[in-house]
Amino acid sequence: MIDETMLEAEEKMEKAVEVAKEHLAGIRTGRVNPGLFSKVTVDYYGALTPLQQLASFQTPEARVMLITPFDKGAMSDIEKALRESDLGANPSNDGNVIRITMPELTAERRKEYIKLAQSQGEEAKVSVRHVRRHAKDQLEKLVKDGEVGEDEGTRAEKDLDVMTKKFTDRIDELLKHKEAELLEV
Repeated sequence: MIDETMLEAEEKMEKAVEVAKEHLAGIRTGRVNPGLFSKVTVDYYGALTPLQQLASFQTPEARVMLITPFDKGAMSDIEKALRESDLGANPSNDGNVIRITMPELTAERRKEYIKLAQSQGEEAKVSVRHVRRHAKDQLEKLVKDGEVGEDEGTRAEKDLDVMTKKFTDRIDELLKHKEAELLEV
């Protein structure tokens, strides 16, 4: 029973770290990457479809992204979705590819992005701590119901604390890396 609880907690904590990675990848740094477009959805023949499923991405320069649609008929829909997104991008279309040149990040904008990254990192840590609290309650219930001994329960709680620290440290590391990326000029 303890092993099941610990395994479930570890899986959920791992998921929280993955979500944090995705959120942090969506925050723009000085260099353009396809992760910035992960939240852009295109009205493709009446269905909202993620841009990643409709096109390929190339980065010829640090601030330029070339988006090549798999279906040339979707070009105007993709361009419209990019214009309406919160990326602040102004796409241009040459008939084959959509070129996006992202504006240079100002110091003020970088600070805003750092605050955003920190708040998303904190959300991920809260999620990890919530998983810990839930697992700890389950362990205490097992001890109370007499399914496991107190020593085993205490040992499992210590292991749970170590696991929680490991995952919060990973989130801190992701955050530190993202902040360094944002401050890089």
